[in-house]
Amino acid sequence: MRLPLLSRRDVGQRVAPSRQGGVVVEPGPQRDHVVAASETVELVLGEHSPLPESAADVVDLVRLLRGHVAQLGARTAPGIPELMRAQRLCSDSLPEGYVPSRVYLVSLAKATRELMAHVERGSPAPISVNGGQRHRMPTVNVLRGTVLALALACLVLAASLPWT
Repeated sequence: MRLPLLSRRDVGQRVAPSRQGGVVVEPGPQRDHVVAASETVELVLGEHSPLPESAADVVDLVRLLRGHVAQLGARTAPGIPELMRAQRLCSDSLPEGYVPSRVYLVSLAKATRELMAHVERGSPAPISVNGGQRHRMPTVNVLRGTVLALALACLVLAASLPWT
């Protein structure tokens, strides 16, 4: 899976002829950093996106994600947990080996996605207001146990009612 990467000149600049007969490079329209980051994250975490085939693909994707973290970090307040986690992952070196490098790539993409969500919200406030703790979603087994307990309670209640 070789990624088609455009150079910065192809994306953000436009070449135009000048009056003196030469060529002038003019700045073109800039892409939104969140949109660009979401496209790269989708390459890694997308449902139908394959794992990168070669180590060069992994290096390219890691380089892109680190650039997105730097761009998105400039748009947020310093010290937020999402930014600190993403920057910590960016400062780590790319591990050697097939599986560790892919695990690192996926964790960096998830951290970038969390940072994108924070930038889209646009609030420098923490995610939750109750003491800085997040509410965790219950696991499937907890939900199954709750449904089973509720069903047993209904069965006991139905059995205790008179049959008349």
